[in-house]
Amino acid sequence: MIILGFDPGLATLGYGVIDTDGYSHRLLDYGVISTPAGMRTPIRLRSIYNDVSWLIDKVKPDAIAVEELFFNQNVTTAINVAQARGVLLAACSCKTDELYEYTPLQVKQAVVGYGRAEKKQIQTMVSSLLRLKEIPKPDDAADALAVAICHAHSGRLGGSFKIK
Repeated sequence: MIILGFDPGLATLGYGVIDTDGYSHRLLDYGVISTPAGMRTPIRLRSIYNDVSWLIDKVKPDAIAVEELFFNQNVTTAINVAQARGVLLAACSCKTDELYEYTPLQVKQAVVGYGRAEKKQIQTMVSSLLRLKEIPKPDDAADALAVAICHAHSGRLGGSFKIK
């Protein structure tokens, strides 16, 4: 099963692609979709939509997993990231109904085994689970790979996390 994971963001949207049988995982691709800060927001959102659509067509995933948003401080950042996540979901929903979402706590629990794990612990486990020599960079891409691994580990419970 090919899983495409996303870590939403307006400036930097991370993606990670794995092939999995539910137990072992193989890295296929990872990276980021970036939009410049000086660009008008509607243009940035259109760029994200187009790039995500292109990526889905290229990868042809069996499932797409997206991290839910969690903010406790900057409202402006939250709104911008929420807009980017909305565009991300719109692009994904045009390509498949196999859309799933996980909270940051669920991702940490699935990858590290501890819901309050630090970013470095998550990155180390992503690297270990995918048998990589180095931690994937940038952090947004490593986070997206963690989301994909989380979905792979959800197994038969995956339907519980399907976006309705």
